[in-house]
Amino acid sequence: MGHWLDRNIIEPGKLPLLLALAAFVLTFLVTRAITRLIRAGKGPFGNVTSGELHIHHVVPGVVLTVVGGFGAVASGEEGAWSAIAAVVFGVGAGLVLDEFALVLHLDDVYWTEAGRKSVEAVVLTAALVGLLLAGFAPFGVNDLSQDELQNRAGAAASIGANFLFALIALSKGKARTAVFGVVIPVIALIGSVRLARPDSPWARRFYRRRPRARARSFLRAYRHDRRWSGPRRTVENWLGGRPDPTPRP
Repeated sequence: MGHWLDRNIIEPGKLPLLLALAAFVLTFLVTRAITRLIRAGKGPFGNVTSGELHIHHVVPGVVLTVVGGFGAVASGEEGAWSAIAAVVFGVGAGLVLDEFALVLHLDDVYWTEAGRKSVEAVVLTAALVGLLLAGFAPFGVNDLSQDELQNRAGAAASIGANFLFALIALSKGKARTAVFGVVIPVIALIGSVRLARPDSPWARRFYRRRPRARARSFLRAYRHDRRWSGPRRTVENWLGGRPDPTPRP
């Protein structure tokens, strides 16, 4: 284990990234555990308030993210300060993304169905940082040969093509595929050639006069959501807690 850590993490200078990822995930898990205890009325924890103002944990999260980010820039690539700044940044990012839905909606939707976006953002971020930690580089730069890297035109064309595939996948309503495709280009390529989701900009633009393609798009989206929505909701409920039921009109 020590040899693997030295060879794959410490020597390439990825220790701060590993520390930031660990702090990010641990902060999210601890924060969700505390908020679930507060919601259930158990334990010694309570909401932080100033008078009648409820101070959400995204506020200290923003402060820690700024401090950690600027601290990492100022400390350089190596040394104890770099590791400390990485941990501070990871803690701050965990607090911020745990309330990503609040920032997105500008409303306290933490325990609502819309609040699931926070869990999705955290899982997606952790997965992407994990891929970067494993050695994947954005837009497939790590797949380029030395000759391609020396040939700036070829490298730029390859990066541009991968970026285009990611944009097409995004326009087809496949946000997760597009994001992961930025790091692993073959995923973006698959997302760009497959059928678009029926509510995507691509479908509204190109399937408007193609009823068969539109029908296939609806059918595939229905089958995909029926297969994966249940397991995804189970994982999200386990990680972030079950949202409040939607009130009936």
